[in-house]
Amino acid sequence: MPPRLLARSFGSLAVRAPLAGPGQRIGLLGGSFNPPHGTHVAVSEAAMKRLGLDQVWWLVTPGNPLKEHGDLAPLNERLAECRRLAVNPRIHVTALEADLGSALTAVTVAFLKRRFPDARFVWIMGGDNLAGFHRWTAWRQIAGQVPIAVADRPLWRLKALSSPAGRALAPYRLPDDQAGILADQSAPAWVYLPIRLSSESSTEIRAGRRPTSG
Repeated sequence: MPPRLLARSFGSLAVRAPLAGPGQRIGLLGGSFNPPHGTHVAVSEAAMKRLGLDQVWWLVTPGNPLKEHGDLAPLNERLAECRRLAVNPRIHVTALEADLGSALTAVTVAFLKRRFPDARFVWIMGGDNLAGFHRWTAWRQIAGQVPIAVADRPLWRLKALSSPAGRALAPYRLPDDQAGILADQSAPAWVYLPIRLSSESSTEIRAGRRPTSG
């Protein structure tokens, strides 16, 4: 990994992470969770079913480097909301990126693969994320580190598949009926999951919480 991507505590045992047993299939769902909502749960549970995952970890970022942080709730508040919502015992909420001192997915994935070399990680993202994946720091490195499951989002399928990252990764895409073997594949490998989901988003929820004038 290039030195500029190394977090200050990359190898530290002080970084708190859920437990991962040898051979376990673990989905990684990163995001601001500002706030968490039902779609996060739906994506997690659908991924566990379709991909044969043992767990899904919600990686609550201290701050998405591609987003403004003006309306970002404090990390502890977002963690508490996540834990109230994620009642499924196979969903684990973690703020390990704050311990790492980095909000870069490339750093997070590299750290987890080093910490848990016998686990099988799958990165989970929405179709809207794939559409902008080429803007992520070291996105090609991420795709080469871990298989990726892309959950369909309303009105995003065409934009996602025709995006720069979607086109670049097209040769490595598995048919959705082979999603169950994704965790066993060497990266790069990915699948687009046509999951029926709500259009609910954190942005819309925050807008609904703002007081109106007049």
